[in-house]
Amino acid sequence: MGSQGEWGSGAGKGGGAGGSIRESGGAFGKMEAAREEEYFRKLQSKQLKELNDLHQDEIGFLKEQIREHEKQIHRHKEKLNNLKKMQDNAKELD
Repeated sequence: MGSQGEWGSGAGKGGGAGGSIRESGGAFGKMEAAREEEYFRKLQSKQLKELNDLHQDEIGFLKEQIREHEKQIHRHKEKLNNLKKMQDNAKELD
């Protein structure tokens, strides 16, 4: 890692002070640093999956709204066609 040192290598050795085990350095400090990294990778993976699921649900909801709006558009077009027919019939009677 260059001048930074390895995580868990101990306080004052570039590993930072991440807690008493990590401060002591050595194998336990490195093991603790690895556990922390694993925890945060799993947490990030879980959060990304939840975010993905949220977006998929939102897409499904919006697609359903589109279908409902298309039905309403069709219904209004039918009403307009019926009004047009009524107007045409009224003109024929004049």
